[in-house]
Amino acid sequence: MTAADAPPIIFVHGTRLSAGQWSPQLAALQEDFRVAAVDLPGHGARSAEPWSLNAATEIIASAVESLDRGPALVVGHSLGGYASLEFARRCPEQLRGLVLAGASASTRGPWAIPYRWAAGLVPRIPAARLTRWNDRLLRRLYSPEVVDATIRAGYAFHTLPDAWGEVLGRFDADAMRHVAAPVLILNGEKDTVFRSGERDFLRAHPRARIELIPRARHLANFDDPEAFADAVRRFALEVA
Repeated sequence: MTAADAPPIIFVHGTRLSAGQWSPQLAALQEDFRVAAVDLPGHGARSAEPWSLNAATEIIASAVESLDRGPALVVGHSLGGYASLEFARRCPEQLRGLVLAGASASTRGPWAIPYRWAAGLVPRIPAARLTRWNDRLLRRLYSPEVVDATIRAGYAFHTLPDAWGEVLGRFDADAMRHVAAPVLILNGEKDTVFRSGERDFLRAHPRARIELIPRARHLANFDDPEAFADAVRRFALEVA
């Protein structure tokens, strides 16, 4: 099987980030695949748009249609992973395969309590201060070619309460039963929180498998951009 036979690939970013999160993967894959990264409502170029899962799924669906190559492989990270699960439920005919990255933890029950607390705290901190903290952290951990596009696009702190307010309490491994396509659960080895339910997610789907990025954390596509892109490449060829 060759890349020419593979589906297009849509990337969906994580909490507070933007399509810029995927600049390393787009650069690595764009010569062989039709690829696109979306901004979810309230993020990036869509910063002024109100958040909703309905709008998020419509944005993903429009991106699939824009590549004009039939069902797509959708890669969702964290918040984008849960939005991609919702897209898989609502638009099964548009999905060839699903990569869940840092999104295989239940958002129900006690696990959600600290995230509800954080979502309530964020609006109380000035956005300029949060931006400085995030910029410093990313620049300390990663090279400019990995994070410059993310930093330039800014952060969606104002959207975080609404986004997580809708996601928390909504998803667990049962969401996998609504996914008709094959699933790759792609986690950073050290992302202990968001891979906490990966075995439950695996058991809930007959065509799912787990792959770990060694030594990577929650932002696995930043920690090891090449390994992440390679995992997506191999899965795209598998589902071709």
